[in-house]
Formats: sequence, structure tokens, C-alpha cells
Amino acid sequence: MARAERTLPDVALTRRTLDRHAERRGDPDLTPRLLADPATRVVHLCGDRVPVESGGDGVVRVVTRPPVASDAEHLVVYLGEHEGAQYVGVVEDGPDATDEVEPDPGTATLREVGAHVDDLGAALFAATLALANWHRVHGFCPRCGSPTRPVQAGWVRRCQADGSEHYPRTDAAVIMAVVDDEDRLLLARGRGFRTRGMSVLAGFVEPGETLAGAVAREVAEEVGVEVDDVRYLGDQPWPFPSSLMVGFTAHARGTDLRLQEDEIAAARWFTREELAAAVADGSVAVPGRVSIARRIVEHWYGGPIEAPEVTSMR
Repeated sequence: MARAERTLPDVALTRRTLDRHAERRGDPDLTPRLLADPATRVVHLCGDRVPVESGGDGVVRVVTRPPVASDAEHLVVYLGEHEGAQYVGVVEDGPDATDEVEPDPGTATLREVGAHVDDLGAALFAATLALANWHRVHGFCPRCGSPTRPVQAGWVRRCQADGSEHYPRTDAAVIMAVVDDEDRLLLARGRGFRTRGMSVLAGFVEPGETLAGAVAREVAEEVGVEVDDVRYLGDQPWPFPSSLMVGFTAHARGTDLRLQEDEIAAARWFTREELAAAVADGSVAVPGRVSIARRIVEHWYGGPIEAPEVTSMR
């Protein structure tokens, strides 16, 4: 597996700005001490939303605040340090997903603002959301079923019965631009997509599988095409709920499509002119700018694609 001649520039959510200071997490007094310090900066996640503000430069910033007494009643995770300031995430359960509740003004989801948030805000938001998603579904020990509790400043859960420790999971997924001999790009519409939404193919890496092997398997399974010349493009954390998207290009050895009926609703090959025309007339919606999928499509296209912004293909 080779690196592409030109990798993806400026993928959202990928800039390293925080020093996570993993060595500090073992201090049991770390989060209580930080919550008692008014200099600490708190990222308050309620459900999947945090407070944000937009500047005149078009950049969105995550709004942080000093700790308050009620923070200790919620899950607290140590995020790290930036320019001498210490950051923690405070996770509060939001309204149930089935509740029809108007979101608080001045807050946003990562899907809504991820393409425009500044580097520090992206790092804070993505880490807090990914950890929150993990904690919400790992309240019980997978070994014995007993309750677990957060330790290590929110980066580990420990079983209260057998003492076993459980760590945040990251699910690796491949996402790929499949290109044929005529330099056409393959786009597909998943069964759960919006009517007009189309994107590059993607799928999770299976146990005992290489990344390149996952690319070849997923393309063959979903559209019946064999590929070779798999090349790495870039990667992106994707905390929806806990993925790492690893991007590739791959060369199609054929163009006949056999769709996996329970996964793929439609698929077709596009020239650049055909894709531009389809986006312009509204017959195709491409992924939003926050996603590596959009960057992969634009990498093949040769530049930005002017299209209405979407926050989700579903």
C-alpha cells in the first residue's frame, strides 16, 4: 500500500493543538483540582451540542467557561493543555433523541460546525464527544455485567466487581475513491441516504484484516468491482460515535456494477463534467465539508465543488 502522490490537505478535525498529557490521568486528584481552579477552561457538552460563537472571519469557536459547582455532578474528562491553559470536558445528558426540543441558541453539533471550527475547538469538541459516546454505552462490565465507573480522568472505566479496566474504543473504517481507466469516479447511495445523497464507498475494517484488504473487500462486496493500486490519502477522527476514517484511492479493474442490495441503493460512474452538472441541477448531493468523504471527492475532482452544505447524508 503506497502513499498517494498528493495527500489530502486541511481535513477537518485533524490538526493537533492539544497536549493531552496522558501521564497526568493517573492522578486521582487531577479532575477535582482542576474543577476547583477558576483558571480551568470547561467544554460543556450537553447531548451532542456545545456552546459556539462565530467571528467576523467566518471561523467558529467553541466557547469555554470556568468550572461551576454542578460540574462535579457530571462526567468530567481531562482533555489536555494548550498555551498554558488546562481543559476539561463536562458531559451532561441532553434531551432524548425522540424528544422534539428546540436546541439551545448559541449551541451546535460537530456535524453542523466542524468544517468551520478553529483548530483548538475542533480538538476539544471531537475528543469530548468521542469520549462521551463511549461512556454512554459502556456502563457495565463486558466480563461480568457489573457496573463500571470512570477512572484515569475519564479515559478508563473500571469494573466495581472484578476490577477489570476497559478503554475507549476506536473503530477503524476505510473510505475510498474508486477510479476506473477513464478516470471516472464511482459514487454510491447507501440504503439509509437521503434521496439525492451520494458518496464514495466506505466500510469498517474487520478483525485480522489490513487496511488495503478492507478496501478491496468492501468495494467487491458493495458493488462487485475488483480493485488494485490502493493508495493512502489521509485520515480523520469521526466521533459518530467512535470511528477513525482512513482514506484511500483505488484503481478499478472493471466497471460492471453488481450492487449489494441490502446496503447500496444506487451507484454510478461520473466524469468531472457529469458530477458538476449533477450537483448544479440538484440531482446529486455530495457529502458536507466537515467529512473526509468530501475531501476525497474534491481530491479527484481537482478543486472545491460548489454545492449546498449538508450536515449528514442520512
